[in-house]
Amino acid sequence: MATNPESPPPSSPSSSSRHSASITHVDCDHIVSILHLLPPDSILSFSMTCKRFRSLGSSNNLWEAICRRDWGSGTVDALVGTLAPHEKTGLYWKRLYRRVSQLGSLSCRRISSKGGCFPTPRASHSLNFVDDWIVLFGGGCEGGRHLDDTWVAYIGNGFSRVLSWQQVNSGMPSGRFGQSCILVGDSLVLFGGINDSGVRLNDTWIGQIIREGPFEIKVLWRLLEVGQSAPPPRGAHAACCVGDRIMVIHGGIGLYGLRLSDTWLLDLSDGLKSGRWHKIENSRPSPPPRSGHTLTWIGQTHVVLFGGRGSGYEVLNDVWFFDVGGIYPEWKELKCELSSVLGEMPFPRVGHSATPILGGKVLIYGGEDSHRHRKDDFWVLDVPSLLSFQSGSRKSLQKMWKKLVIEGQCPNYRSFHGACTDRSGRYIYVFGGMVDGLIYPAEAYDLRFDGELYQMELMLQS
Repeated sequence: MATNPESPPPSSPSSSSRHSASITHVDCDHIVSILHLLPPDSILSFSMTCKRFRSLGSSNNLWEAICRRDWGSGTVDALVGTLAPHEKTGLYWKRLYRRVSQLGSLSCRRISSKGGCFPTPRASHSLNFVDDWIVLFGGGCEGGRHLDDTWVAYIGNGFSRVLSWQQVNSGMPSGRFGQSCILVGDSLVLFGGINDSGVRLNDTWIGQIIREGPFEIKVLWRLLEVGQSAPPPRGAHAACCVGDRIMVIHGGIGLYGLRLSDTWLLDLSDGLKSGRWHKIENSRPSPPPRSGHTLTWIGQTHVVLFGGRGSGYEVLNDVWFFDVGGIYPEWKELKCELSSVLGEMPFPRVGHSATPILGGKVLIYGGEDSHRHRKDDFWVLDVPSLLSFQSGSRKSLQKMWKKLVIEGQCPNYRSFHGACTDRSGRYIYVFGGMVDGLIYPAEAYDLRFDGELYQMELMLQS
């Protein structure tokens, strides 16, 4: 019987079956090492191929490695430290990753304080989480006074859900509000603000955290030597760190009440012994002038800007992406035809907070609109979706913004509050701000400064 010379011999397997056989016989460790490099969606698709791959793609060790890769080992270790013993025993990393990715709600509660020593209610202050302590500085309060006090409260291991504030006095900056204060390593870096006389400032301070025992710390403030060049004086600007070497500031209210649009970088590579300011020149396009907005570091050399009040007193909800890497740092507006493409997204606001949280997300809370109507809503900006859009993909635009459901004791409507997160990114703390008056809500003559501390917890349970 004749055979077709172009047909494979009957006993010869097809190329596809040979390819399938080669994959199924690859060593498990080698397959897992490849899976470590893939995005979660690709791992899930791979898991659907066959029973063996389903087992490999659901490996607890694999998903722990994915969590550490995407969230950082320090964050994961801190997160595990927040879990109850029974949660650690039955920890399934794939499920945890999914719950963080699909985060839809927060649990809120007001933290009680003991003792008779409390910070004065205030707004436009700074609030930072440093080595299991909350550190509060400055701000404005009733009567137009601008505060120069530093307060600390321990919320680490052994924290019994009742707070004990301590005031520390150790050579501090002059009274001010609207300053920026960021954490660089285990020290604070403070810049600018507005004093009692309305004078804009441009001094730079380092707050060194010194532990004196398990439940006692000091904050030693000192002026940072920055040379001859420094940003013009301002307050109500936005700032964040990029790693442990760079501080970024943008905008704010300068002399004569003018809103600014300049961007400056502070080089802190000298171990905080000194610093050097550098203005970003000729970056076009760039965000227009504004104040009361936020800058948030989202990993690598990337920063995201959101909202604020423009030079015409309009309130904004635009999103800008800033990359400080490379020879020429540049801004890029994320013009998504937002309302039509994204659907729900935050309304314009000023005086909100933007806090990086677990899972590559930024939590936007509160603020006020152009009519001084304060807000109590919580939104998450998904950083992976933002980065994907920034690089030209529109596939994940619908995931970029999500409004969260709030359970428990939701804070009052507020603006110009302080917010920070713990090392795990699971717990967020909010203190102070301007809240609606008791008699005439949202009216300027019935403003009230708040002095309560709230804790928000990401709801990761099923």
